[in-house]
Amino acid sequence: MKKTIITARDLCKSYAHNGVQNHVINGMDLDIYEGDFTVIMGASGSGKSTTLYMLSGMDKATSGTIMFDGRDLTKMKEKELTALRHGRFGFVFQQMHLIGNLSIFENITVPGYLNKETSAQETDKRADELIRLMGIEHIKTHLPSQCSGGEQQRCAIARAAINEPDILFADEPTGALNKHNTTEVLNLLTELNKRGQSILMVTHDARAAQRANRIIYIEDGKAIGDLELAPYESGEDTSRETQINSWLSSMGW
Repeated sequence: MKKTIITARDLCKSYAHNGVQNHVINGMDLDIYEGDFTVIMGASGSGKSTTLYMLSGMDKATSGTIMFDGRDLTKMKEKELTALRHGRFGFVFQQMHLIGNLSIFENITVPGYLNKETSAQETDKRADELIRLMGIEHIKTHLPSQCSGGEQQRCAIARAAINEPDILFADEPTGALNKHNTTEVLNLLTELNKRGQSILMVTHDARAAQRANRIIYIEDGKAIGDLELAPYESGEDTSRETQINSWLSSMGW
């Protein structure tokens, strides 16, 4: 039986606009499981990124509960959430948000140095291991501006994984990449997942969703579909794509 890592119940998120409440997330119940590569999909404006930001403590829910390791994120103070994001959560975004005047190696190690439970020596060792895994040894001392978009995103993934987080959150991590770099980034995320890394990724790309073993479909702020898949194996792309596209079509994609 799978172990639940994050549990959300009756989750709501509303914004006031011109005196009218806009309900982006409306009473969502969700369980995210340890070791899974989970993907959230849905039409533009369905609330998929908002869901990811709330589950990761980056955005506050209007109401509801989000339980992680016996604690409710919705009741945590900002200082506690910051410590959680530094130590136990990892983040990859569409835009890499690398620090321009730091080298690739330095960008990767920053979250490790901020994590008081890990020594600088351990962080450096872990960074070198991730750099080898990401295939970016040749740009270790380069500045981000000297690297391609794909290389920068591989650096961002290594940075997200530096503290061996309980879960890695990824919001459209391939959205700004070409086809080749998209495949490279997805290969790396898949490899991390095979090594035990729990991943929760938002994407609009059905091909990227093939890497998941679970896809959650969101519509109008509610989770209306949940597809379980076998772990991804290369060479099964065609049959997997057919299965996913058929299911997405049934969801109204």
